[in-house]
Amino acid sequence: MPAAIPRAADQSVPVQGRVTRIGLSRFRSYATAQIAPDAALVVLAGPNGAGKTNVLEALSLLTPGRGLRRATLGEIACDQGDGGWAVNAAVEGAYGEAVLGTGIEAGDVEVRTRLCRIDRVAVGSAAAFAEHVRVVWLTPAMDGLFLGSGGERRRFLDRLVLAVDAEHGGRVNALERSLRARNRLLEDVSPDPAWLDAVEHETAELAVAVAAARAETVHRLAGLIEATKDPASPFPWAALALDGAVEAAVLTRPAVEVEDDYRAVLRDHRSRDRAAGRTTQGPHLTDLLAVHGPSGAPAERCSTGQQKALLVGLVLAHARLVAEMAGFTPIVLLDEVAAHLDPERRAALYDALEKLGAQVWMTGADPAAFEALRSRADLFAVTPGTIARA
Repeated sequence: MPAAIPRAADQSVPVQGRVTRIGLSRFRSYATAQIAPDAALVVLAGPNGAGKTNVLEALSLLTPGRGLRRATLGEIACDQGDGGWAVNAAVEGAYGEAVLGTGIEAGDVEVRTRLCRIDRVAVGSAAAFAEHVRVVWLTPAMDGLFLGSGGERRRFLDRLVLAVDAEHGGRVNALERSLRARNRLLEDVSPDPAWLDAVEHETAELAVAVAAARAETVHRLAGLIEATKDPASPFPWAALALDGAVEAAVLTRPAVEVEDDYRAVLRDHRSRDRAAGRTTQGPHLTDLLAVHGPSGAPAERCSTGQQKALLVGLVLAHARLVAEMAGFTPIVLLDEVAAHLDPERRAALYDALEKLGAQVWMTGADPAAFEALRSRADLFAVTPGTIARA
């Protein structure tokens, strides 16, 4: 059995965060299941449809938001269950051990928020879990990130921010609500000026808060990538930038000035926004731009293989940033990450993951793809409804 993950003795080195046990109840394809890994690298191997990604999804729910599949709470419940589901995980982080639990009660079909507990004590939301665990992930659905819509990249961007700032998701949701309220007011030919001023005041405050968090995270991430880039790495470095006026402004000017300027933009564009049926300027339209560092080519113009390698490198860099900012390494979830890598790049990935110092959970349909990790990782065989050590 691989050696357990040691805790950092040097306080300047991030503590190695890990999940020591995770239990699932009535979750997706599992009536019940439990995994207790010892190693830093954890492999779930089994045929397609066996339930490997379901385990990663459960781990992703140890963070705010809807997890790596962005599923509704009702969709997560086991088909043969009573409508409720639960995830229970023992974790180690910067504050030692804790037991985190989340889920919904049986029969609560209209539920909009999940229950969350730390050491069996109820907490307001999964944002409280951030003191004990951070989670980042890469899934096949993200492979088309650079060719997809701006909305997809904004969600990816906000997930990057959420991993270092657990309150960011709440601010993004509040901004979306405020923008919807403004749009409804503008549907009236003669909206109440006082109401409109009030909504735009709130919108500007939230917009600047969201933009500032994004700009700071990307600035830090870009700096880390620049400082640690390795031209010989098979996972190339990315040059990052934000295409958003508010994000650009908050990096060089006081937030209160940027708020005032954005309120003026909202006020001046009321007629145009009424005609468009939406707010036409603001952080809700910001895009994340990436360039393949070694070649200087925009990411969207790179080959499929280059884009995948760039994305892997970006996620690994983000994991290092999370560790640097949080003081403990995140849990890294890589779904089918090795499936389309050649043997040389696959070996390089495994070496990079070991150097990362984080607990990494990987899935794959072909156990042979992980044979090189047999002495370095915990391998679990997944079949429909069951998980066992391989």
